[in-house]
Amino acid sequence: MKILLPKQHGAWAMLLIPFLLGMLGGEATIFHLPFLFGWLFLYLATVPIFMLLKKKKIALHKKWSIIYISLALVFLVFPLYEEWRLLFFSFAMIPFFLINVYFTKRKKERAFLNDVSAIIIFGIGGLASYFLGSGTLDGTAWLIFIYSFFFFLGSTFYVKSMIREKKNQTFKWYSWGYHIGLVVMVFVFGHMWLTLAYVPSLIRAIGLYGKPLPIMKLGILEIGNSFIFFMTMIMYLTVF
Repeated sequence: MKILLPKQHGAWAMLLIPFLLGMLGGEATIFHLPFLFGWLFLYLATVPIFMLLKKKKIALHKKWSIIYISLALVFLVFPLYEEWRLLFFSFAMIPFFLINVYFTKRKKERAFLNDVSAIIIFGIGGLASYFLGSGTLDGTAWLIFIYSFFFFLGSTFYVKSMIREKKNQTFKWYSWGYHIGLVVMVFVFGHMWLTLAYVPSLIRAIGLYGKPLPIMKLGILEIGNSFIFFMTMIMYLTVF
């Protein structure tokens, strides 16, 4: 039986990095392990669910929807038993999930607003991870959420400028302007160390623009860039 997996490989970084930063930035507990698996299976469940919305291979995608949702519930029982208020984070995700549903039903998954909504959902997952260990949402939790959002929004600008909008000069300037403005903003607000998390993104947004990179190579570069961001954030959270 072939396992049904998402084709958007870049989404894995969006799924894991906010969660892990929330776990490490707060207080890691044994309950984070089942929470991580539950979070993973919830994400995997969106693949067949969205295919059902398109009415494609209904029997196959209904089966995998049930499998993934069941596995997610099995794992999520444990963190919810420890901290039932995690349910509030799922409620916060609903409006953004409905936006994803809207664009999926209209076969416009590549829409910019759809990507932004997905980034926010993953960020809320990071907040939930932080809350599970710390029992609160303090300034550090929101810093992780906001700076992760800025980073992945930059990735969205960059990937679109390299693929779907590669001939759109206006979008190129949107991407370049965003990356430049982000580095300047972080520096001005006094988080000079965190500018290191965004400088590689700025360099690749400008330096690689227009280069005929295969999608696979583009994805590998984004994984490396995400790793730099993750490690920079970890060092910032540890030192400061």
